[in-house]
Amino acid sequence: MTRLTGRALRLTILVGENDTWHHRPLFTEIVHRAHVAGLAGASVFRGVEGFGASSRIHTTRLLSLGEDLPVAILIVDTEQRVRDFLPQLDELVTDGLVLLDDCEVVRYAGREKQG
Repeated sequence: MTRLTGRALRLTILVGENDTWHHRPLFTEIVHRAHVAGLAGASVFRGVEGFGASSRIHTTRLLSLGEDLPVAILIVDTEQRVRDFLPQLDELVTDGLVLLDDCEVVRYAGREKQG
């Protein structure tokens, strides 16, 4: 299990829910690549409303059920490991926003494996 405490870098990727990479959801591809790269963890959060560079509002409201909702993928690890992962995003994220923030990991613990 990866140990992570203290200073870290938070990578946030904002894309559309309907964005794909080779017929697979883009957010799924990013999470799986982060896992293969050995990053400490990744989570995907679905937005209920938002807009980006296109200035088109995407929402979950009843009349807009078919809208392409915003999705945020958060990844936290050491600065070097996150920066080493960035070139993969150059290939994957053609529309969206990629952010880096310094952060501090206070607690990082997983469940113990059942066995």
